[in-house]
Amino acid sequence: MEPRIDLMSTEFGPKLGKRFANLGMLIHQSTLPAATQELVSLRASQINGCAFCVDMHTKEAAAAGEPAVRINMVAAWREATVFTDAERAALALAEEGTRLADAHTGVSDETWADVRKHYDDEQVAALVSLVALINAANRLNVIVRNPAGSYEPGMLAGAAS
Repeated sequence: MEPRIDLMSTEFGPKLGKRFANLGMLIHQSTLPAATQELVSLRASQINGCAFCVDMHTKEAAAAGEPAVRINMVAAWREATVFTDAERAALALAEEGTRLADAHTGVSDETWADVRKHYDDEQVAALVSLVALINAANRLNVIVRNPAGSYEPGMLAGAAS
C-alpha cells in the first residue's frame, strides 16, 4: 500500500507531528502505567483499523518487555485472563471512547465507575487524554493510508524535541 500523502514532507506535517509527540510525551510521563498506555493505544488502533499504530504499539510494548501473550490477547481482552482488573477497566474505556459513533451513550457509567475505582484523578486525566490522542492519530494515519511494518521501537521518541 502506498500512502496518499507524506505528511512529513509538507511544511505543516512536521509541526503537527511535533505537537502530537509532545502530547504523547506528556501522557507517557504521567503516573498511568506504561503497560496500560500501550495496551490502550493498541486496542483503539485495532478497532480503528490503523495498521501503522498497531505496528508501532505492538513493537513498543514488546520492546518494553510486555509478554507476547498479553500483546496477542488485547483484541480478545474480555475473554483473556492475562489482564489485571485495572487494565480491563482501561481497555473498556478505550473501547467505549473509541466507538462513540456505535453507542450514542458514549462511555457507560459502569465503565466510568470501574475506571475511577482503579485510577486516581491524574491517571484518569492521562487515560482520557490518551484515548483522545490515539484516536486522532489513528484517524490521521488511516485517512492518508500510512503503511505498516517498518516501524522500529523508539522511532518517534525524538520527534518531541
